[in-house]
Amino acid sequence: MEVCYQLPVLPLDRPVPKHVLSRRGAISFSSSSSLFGAPDPRQLAQVKPSSLCRRGAISYDSSDQTALYIRMLDVRVRSQVGFQPDRRGSHPYLGIDFRTLHAHAESTGSIPARRIRRLFSFQRHLLSSRFLRGAPHLNPLHILDEDYCGQAKCMLEKVGSWNFDIFLFDRLTNGNSLVTLTLYLLSHYGLIELFQLDMVKVHRFLVLVQEDYHNHNPYHNAVHAADVTQAMHCYLKEPKLAKSLTSCDILLGLLAAATHDLDHPGVNQPFLIKTNHYLAVLYRNTSVLENHHWRSAVGLLRETELLSHLPAEDRLTMERQLGSLILATDISRQNEYLSKFRTHLDQEDLCLGNASHRHFILQMALKCADICNPCRPWELSKQWSEKVTEEFFHQGDIEKKHKLEVSPLCDSENNSIADVQIGFMTYVVEPLFAEWARFSDTRLSQTMLGHLCLNKASWNAMQPEASGSSEEPESEPEPSSRALPQGSLQS
Repeated sequence: MEVCYQLPVLPLDRPVPKHVLSRRGAISFSSSSSLFGAPDPRQLAQVKPSSLCRRGAISYDSSDQTALYIRMLDVRVRSQVGFQPDRRGSHPYLGIDFRTLHAHAESTGSIPARRIRRLFSFQRHLLSSRFLRGAPHLNPLHILDEDYCGQAKCMLEKVGSWNFDIFLFDRLTNGNSLVTLTLYLLSHYGLIELFQLDMVKVHRFLVLVQEDYHNHNPYHNAVHAADVTQAMHCYLKEPKLAKSLTSCDILLGLLAAATHDLDHPGVNQPFLIKTNHYLAVLYRNTSVLENHHWRSAVGLLRETELLSHLPAEDRLTMERQLGSLILATDISRQNEYLSKFRTHLDQEDLCLGNASHRHFILQMALKCADICNPCRPWELSKQWSEKVTEEFFHQGDIEKKHKLEVSPLCDSENNSIADVQIGFMTYVVEPLFAEWARFSDTRLSQTMLGHLCLNKASWNAMQPEASGSSEEPESEPEPSSRALPQGSLQS
């Protein structure tokens, strides 16, 4: 069954087809001046955020007066849609359905995980309904469900611990770790009361954010977003930040962490560029994924009207600052941000009383949170390393299948998990966290550097096993003896 790879361009003076309106969508706008201004009502009269049942995104571009359905994962079968996609400039028709890119086939005899989650959700609903009616429990299974909720609450009491196990928390919350964690942190910081946020809108926004992450992705999924949000909380508690950041800074930091990989397709930017994907064309091959994450997040904020009660100027400023934070996670701009950070530290001119300097530190904190997995305890770090490498290798397999050039680190035949992780730690993670430790020389920073050193040594120890080397053990170098700051010179 052939799947449309490139979605249609829809003139704005025509009604939006039912197959678009029937899908969930965020309204996101181009990088033109209309991005944060209200579009012409005539142009978007047929597209109302409230009428869309969130499953995609519509991007408005004033330069060509078109509405582009840009949900990259929600492709349609050609026979159902009834149109011929415009293939100008696109890669020769790749029949890739990103929705199932990383999906694993389930055995016919097993119970799907989604059905199990639904069973637990129904059980919770039944339990709460009976409790409100004052009816006695008829099923002892509620004890197990209450026990899971109790354990999740106990974990939230230690949410500021660097050893926080997000995988366990996700299981205890029935796959709702991002919603539960972010909602708790918003309440913990008093942001709901301070900004007078509607709890119904907050919950709806977080649920839609969680749904827009694709849990078939081994790495870029809602659990990763929850992990980054928890790490961001740890950084916000650091003394320098805690005494300097405003409530608006904290709100932006948490929202950016929760949405920084929103609607990630499970492939990287080079893949989208080499296939001339319409998102790469739309964002001119510049921070393609990060721009899409930001536009999707803004679309959700507007759809749920989470910030609609704030003055328009404040609301638009927050949307711009949210975008600035998310765009900072573009790994291709790592050296640019790192050099700027290092220069500030060398010149000792960072002043957190300055709003622009606080925003820059928030950007660096989010960058650290995004790639902090190698700095976690080994039991957690190893799981993340396996997941991200699985996603890389799966992309490489797809590139081989379609006779594309295999992206770096995506070739499972020439790379091992240990190789990928050691290189990533040496050239990306170590330089960044060494500078962060210069800025915030605290127990947390030293703990992260300690885990990083131990984890790198562990991956180094696995290399001979992975390569089947027959070298004598005494000839191996001692990885733990390497001085960590040396890695910062290799950026």
